[in-house]
Amino acid sequence: MSIFIPLIIGWAVLALVVLVLAMRRKSISSQEDDVIHLSGGEAAEEAAKKQVAIAARLDAIDKWGKLLTIVLAASGLLIACYYLYVLFTSKSSDPFAG
Repeated sequence: MSIFIPLIIGWAVLALVVLVLAMRRKSISSQEDDVIHLSGGEAAEEAAKKQVAIAARLDAIDKWGKLLTIVLAASGLLIACYYLYVLFTSKSSDPFAG
């Protein structure tokens, strides 16, 4: 059982990072303006620059979020498979003793 504790803690930390990224993305996307500013002028240019900056931040968060979500799912699956392997190949009644 002691081998699984660090694996589960690492997986939980990774899950927490993915959750924080999702909350950060939601926070940033709430600042996004869904209106297209077509009129000229300084205010429209500032709004467009702000939207471009927000879109760039969202793209970066999306890239890392997708990557870490895939790593989270794959590592969870590997830990589960390893757990089942240890469970079925153990010879004692308590597979995680000692």
